[in-house]
Amino acid sequence: MLTTLLALLMAAGPTVPGTQPQLTHDGDRTFLVVARDHQVAVLRSTDAGRTFRDAAPIQIAGTMAAGMHRGPRIAVTSAVVLVAVVAGAQGGGKDGDVVLYRSTDEGASWSAPVVVNDVPAAAREGLHGMAATPDGLVVLTWLDLRARGTRLYGAVSRDHGATWSADALLYASPDSTICQCCHPSVAIDGQAGVAVMFRNHIAGARDLYVTRSDDGANFSAAVKQGTGTWKLDACPMDGGGLIVGDDGVTSVWRREGEIFLATPAVPERHIGSGRDPVIAATSSAVDVAWTTPEGIRLLRGTDSLLAGAGKFAALLAFPGHTLLAWEHQGHVVTRVIPR
Repeated sequence: MLTTLLALLMAAGPTVPGTQPQLTHDGDRTFLVVARDHQVAVLRSTDAGRTFRDAAPIQIAGTMAAGMHRGPRIAVTSAVVLVAVVAGAQGGGKDGDVVLYRSTDEGASWSAPVVVNDVPAAAREGLHGMAATPDGLVVLTWLDLRARGTRLYGAVSRDHGATWSADALLYASPDSTICQCCHPSVAIDGQAGVAVMFRNHIAGARDLYVTRSDDGANFSAAVKQGTGTWKLDACPMDGGGLIVGDDGVTSVWRREGEIFLATPAVPERHIGSGRDPVIAATSSAVDVAWTTPEGIRLLRGTDSLLAGAGKFAALLAFPGHTLLAWEHQGHVVTRVIPR
């Protein structure tokens, strides 16, 4: 009954051309980005995603990595909007840098692009993550190919993305490479610090690990998520999602064809079948969405809702509703789902 009622109450938002949606917000101030060939489309909302209007698009020089979790990432601080892409003159894994764009006027205009990684073409795998706090701490992380094998690198800004630290090695596997095609995820809490999740590669196992930092510069030993393991001689191209709070890290990820949720209290809970999970939370609730053969499924507590046909969900949780976006047939669909 709850699933049927929620389906009837879903409010349709904009459907826009593009792929690989990403969402971010600071209070009701909400942004959506999607990839469109050599352009990032940016949409802005002042009412927590109930309605959107177009901001200025970002024209990308060269070829932007997009598809299978490659695409633009967006974050907001109290002062700026930041969009990061991986782009290169050739693209397609031949070259690629983490390129950052800033807006000080809510997306009405964008700064000239800045390359964040210090070693040219080191980010050519095209997989990266970004998060920010309102007071201006920004963390970018990416799969790095500056040396043989894939490693996890990152860079930090403490002034709303205006300047950046030197590249820092966040993790290198003892087996010479982490998983080569699974995107990293970043979460920041103003009190709890930074957490970065990535899929590792150790002794044939492709499990998710989290490394944490109190200052965005010094990271702890990486901790495996969950109790099971996935032996796989291939890359699943699926990186999961996480949130961080005073009580620890909550993460969601795929193992084989199943989706698992780990909380500080429960190290592993099976929540469904599918792939490409994402997570978002308020102070009182955790939402998870993922792709199934039928479409995008949203989980709240023990109740689930099939939101619509498509894949590659993005998710924001607000006190009174959930904002969900996903990709379907070359367009991005948004829905507001009340609590």
